[in-house]
Amino acid sequence: MLRLWAFSQKPSPHISLSVSRRIHSTAVSKAAPVPTPNSTDFAAPQKWHPHSIRTGVIARKRGMTSVWNDQGVRIPVTVLQLESCQVTANIVTVRKDQSEYHAVQVAASDKPAKSTTRQMKGHFRTAQVPPKRIVREFPVTPDAHVPVGTTLSAIHFVPGQFVDVAAKSIGKGFAGGMKRWGFKGLRASHGVSVSHRKIGATGAHQDPGRVWPGKKMPGRLGGERITTQNLAVIRVDSSLNLIYVKGAVPGVDDAHVLVKDAKKKLVALGQHNQTKGLYEKVLPKGVDDLPFPAGTSEMAKALPSIIEAPSYRKSPFIAQE
Repeated sequence: MLRLWAFSQKPSPHISLSVSRRIHSTAVSKAAPVPTPNSTDFAAPQKWHPHSIRTGVIARKRGMTSVWNDQGVRIPVTVLQLESCQVTANIVTVRKDQSEYHAVQVAASDKPAKSTTRQMKGHFRTAQVPPKRIVREFPVTPDAHVPVGTTLSAIHFVPGQFVDVAAKSIGKGFAGGMKRWGFKGLRASHGVSVSHRKIGATGAHQDPGRVWPGKKMPGRLGGERITTQNLAVIRVDSSLNLIYVKGAVPGVDDAHVLVKDAKKKLVALGQHNQTKGLYEKVLPKGVDDLPFPAGTSEMAKALPSIIEAPSYRKSPFIAQE
């Protein structure tokens, strides 16, 4: 059971990051014995460290809007909402080279049992969670396993940090070279007969006498899984389980998206060798700690409903000293 920093007085509905990071940094979990690989009752570590990789969450893209910070700067944001996002399994697999693969399986969005297959009904029954519409797994470090049945909350992410969002992009059907690849096209004046939007020559002369594979040509545009990286978390609403991220994310409205901690914005310290996994991650400016191993619904009950990131951008209308 988590013990959180207690307020000396009733908190306001809005809280700054300086208070929220103290709350996250003082979250302590009770130690438990180390489980076997087949067990689902994993112990919760006490604190995030630079080598930790947390699980991600499954959210729904609700659309875009704008927010204004305390200096009046307008920020376009995308609203992501968690729908009954729960942990359904902890995965530990031994590879051929005797290394271990650790992952946390997460499911979201309740669905009727009558439209769920028998196999998935048994899987959800074992995890003691209702049937879900989408199930995904996120690779984690061995210390970041989450007990099965845990309900994840929007406070899993701290305002001020960066996240990566992956989803299936909007399909645009068959598109030409100008729309698909940004080609300039041919001249739009006299002398070009019905070839204004053509891509031009695609092959060479007799040598090689063919079109090289990978040539940018007309074809299907969109409808692929893509990842938008380094999106800043602007605001978190724990009462409605909303995450406000700066900028646009892939996918149509109400589509499921995968949200996890950013890989590239966490600056490397000391030795940097990604091929061997020898690198350390540093939290962004203004963030002291992350809820570890995950931000749960129980933790959200002890926090204010809305947590916002502070603004580090100085307004041009404020006199500089």
